[in-house]
Order: sequence, then C-alpha cells, then structure tokens
Amino acid sequence: MSISASLVKELRERTGAGMMECKKALVETDGDLEAAVEHMRKTGLAKADKKAGRVAAEGLVALAVSDDGHRGAIVEVNCETDFVAGGDDFRGFTSQIANLVLENDPADLEALSALPMNGGTVEEVRRGLVAKIGENIGIRRFETVQSDGRLGQYLHGTRIGVLTAITGGDDTLAKQVAMHVAASNPNYVSDAEVPAEQLDKEREILSEQARQEGKPDEIVAKMVEGRLRKWLAEITLVGQPFIMDTDQTVGKLLKAAGAEVKGFTRFEVGEGIEKKEDDFVAEVMAQVQGG
Repeated sequence: MSISASLVKELRERTGAGMMECKKALVETDGDLEAAVEHMRKTGLAKADKKAGRVAAEGLVALAVSDDGHRGAIVEVNCETDFVAGGDDFRGFTSQIANLVLENDPADLEALSALPMNGGTVEEVRRGLVAKIGENIGIRRFETVQSDGRLGQYLHGTRIGVLTAITGGDDTLAKQVAMHVAASNPNYVSDAEVPAEQLDKEREILSEQARQEGKPDEIVAKMVEGRLRKWLAEITLVGQPFIMDTDQTVGKLLKAAGAEVKGFTRFEVGEGIEKKEDDFVAEVMAQVQGG
C-alpha cells in the first residue's frame, strides 16, 4: 500500500526512529499509526513514544487558591512568543482568568469565555488583547482541584504549575509533594489508578521484548513482572524516588507522615509540542537544593 510522507513524518516524531524503519513499520501495519508505534516498541526500534499533539509553544500557567486553602484553580493561556508572555497585559489577563475559574468553576472553555470580565466577556477581552498586542492568544485549558485536607501548590516560574490534594501531613509536605510532581511528572498517584488496558498492553510489549532476547518462557515471565514493577514505579507518584531524598520513595515519605495524596494536576506550557525544551527538571532540582 502507499504510505504518505506526512504519516512517516508523524511516526518519526512519535518514536524517534529512522525514516526507513518508520515506513517499513507502517507498511507492515497497513498504515495504522498506533499499531506501528506498538510494533516498533516491541521490536525495540522506538526510542521514545513522544506526544504528537500540537499546541501553542509559549504562554503562562497561573494558579489561584481560595482563602480557606481547600479549593484551587490552574489555567494555561497561550500566545505566540515568550516576549508577549512576559508582558504585563498578558500576565494580568492570565491571572484574572485563574481567579475567574476559581470563583465561578465554569463547566468548559465555552462557559469560561462567556463569563463577565472588565465590562464585557472573557472572549471580548481576549479579542481586544489580540488586537492590542498583535499575537494570537488563547485559553488552552483549566482545572479546579478540591481537597478535604490540604491543597499543595507550586508554581515553577510561570511555565509549570501543580496543585495536589492531600490529607494528613503539614503545609511543608504538601508543597514538597507538589514540587516533586513538577519535577518528576508522574502519570498517576498509584498503581491502582493505572487503567487495566494500559497495564495489559505494557505487559504484552515487555513479553515480546523478553522473548526476542531468546529467554525460556519461565524466565520471560519473571523478567516481565520485574520490568512491569519498575515501569509502574516510574509512572506513579508513590513509586518514584522523592526528589529531596532519593533514598526513599514518595510513598514511604507519605506513610511516615500519615499522609495520602488524593490527586494532583500538573500543567506545563506547550505540553505536547515538538520543540527544543528547557530542562525544567534540572531547574526545579536546582531551586529545591538552593532552598
């Protein structure tokens, strides 16, 4: 079958593999992109399963937290250049949006756009700002977080924001856990949150990888379970080594403090775009060590 150049390009961006390997994988999977990604992971050709989404590259993440500390809002607003992102007009607009989300808890972006703001609506103010600045500006996403206990918050500069809902512990622990989420970017709180289909798919991929190493079936089973445990530790908050004390996991830290994380939300500006990224993990670690 004929495979388009754009499909090959997308697979290269997803996997980091060479052009010929990508084209061959697409031919073997009848042009099914997701099947090709899975096939390349199984055969060890994929260097990374990169996100293929395209979003605005620049902008700000902002937080707003209620006076009682139990409710928070996190928003991402995008623009075209970091110059505009650093300007007072854009910063002020983003901060107002975060406060509006906290106060009104809109159902979606459409409802947020219709909220009253500065004598008009959010959408009218946004359009006015576009006309004034000369760049496209968009509210990409928002989320509210509710906590019956503490609400940990951390804003790394203006590009990464985190809210964590946590019971037990103290305010310092809540902030430290939020800082860890900012630096380590876990996908889930614990193993229990990992969807069964994702777990089954990873086990299938690991099994195929192990079989290709020529190991006996009984050894393959043990290898797969060991690698699966390692993978789960990497993608879950409680399984990751704590950034301020890597000799213990976040799970052990929480248990010692009698605390539990009920959930977290992490936004990073431009998440999903393929571009040269600054090393935010190193920045967070430097700030942690310096503080």
